[in-house]
This record gives sequence, C-alpha cells and structure tokens, in this order.
Amino acid sequence: MSEQTMSKAPVRANVSDQELVRDLADILNETGLTEIEIERGDFRVRIARQTTIAAASGGAPAAPPAPVALAAAAPEDPASHPGLVASPMVGTAYLAPEPGAKPFIEVGATVRQGQTLLIVEAMKTMNAIQSPRAGVVREILVTDGQPVEFGEPLLIVD
Repeated sequence: MSEQTMSKAPVRANVSDQELVRDLADILNETGLTEIEIERGDFRVRIARQTTIAAASGGAPAAPPAPVALAAAAPEDPASHPGLVASPMVGTAYLAPEPGAKPFIEVGATVRQGQTLLIVEAMKTMNAIQSPRAGVVREILVTDGQPVEFGEPLLIVD
C-alpha cells in the first residue's frame, strides 16, 4: 500500500487489535482496495476483501463484500520456531492442487512425514513442499497465490 493512501487514513499507534482491524477494514471500504497489510516490528495484520466473480445480469450490482481479517502475527517470531517449514525456493505458494480444489492442509490437521503441505511454483514447475516431520499444523503463514522468497516461513508443524 502506498504511503499516500496511508496518510489519508492513518492507523492510530496504540489501539486494540479489534480497533486496528476495524480501522483497516474502513480503509479498504473507503479506497476500494481489495487487500491491506500493516507490519510493526513482530506484529503483522493483513486484511483482505473476499471477491466473487458474478455473471453479467440486468440486476443491480451486488454490494462489495465485507473485509475479513486473514492473519495476525503471533508475538513470537515464526522464523525461530522449531517446527518452521520454510520455502526452499523463490516462487508462488499454492495451498491447493488446483484452483477451487480443497487445500492440502488446514490449521489443526495432523500430517505425516513426507505428506504434501503445499506447492511452490517456480519457473512453471510445480514443486510439492513436503512435511519434514509428523505432527500437527499449528499455523499457515502464507495465502494461496502469494509470492514467496527463499527461506520465507510458510507454515509451522509441531
């Protein structure tokens, strides 16, 4: 998000998490943006509007969907978590095998060692990212279609 947009609707520094989410949702509604992310030190919040594609019809346009909070960072740094699964390459992360399909995993799911957790597409090649250990998915740190860097935290498996 550009600094110009942020200066139009500043987010107060010492507000509760709920107020911050509401402020960011208001910014989305006022500006027509579909996504906004703010990061302050170890704290990160990302708000995105769910979008739907409707067939053209003679009816009135639908109201824009309400913003939803996608993620708020935990107080600890995920990069230092012992169950971290990091991206082995630069690419685009996909949580499902194809658009519209059920995701490979969900938070709270039990996974086995070697199970596919997600896919990272790099240079038109789909690379399955497999679980390095058996455990439970505690947190998914990326969204579907998100660009990722080498070493970027993808998820945590305890």
